[in-house]
Amino acid sequence: MSLDWNALGQVTAVSIGVTVAVVVVFALGVLGLARFEGASEDGGGTSSLGLAQAGLCFLACAAVVAYGIYLIVPQFH
Repeated sequence: MSLDWNALGQVTAVSIGVTVAVVVVFALGVLGLARFEGASEDGGGTSSLGLAQAGLCFLACAAVVAYGIYLIVPQFH
């Protein structure tokens, strides 16, 4: 039984890259949520840009997780 180390390395690199990207996008969503909360506390107004940023980032993270689950679970294919 031979193991293709090149393929294993590629899968590892892609997994680490996607994980880092999802964490960065999630952190940007938290930053947008903090911007929204900070605007409502400071001036009584709201920052719709912060809320939109948070919503888009969290939606992107949910889409990546859903796609990962789709790839893993064979019943979805």
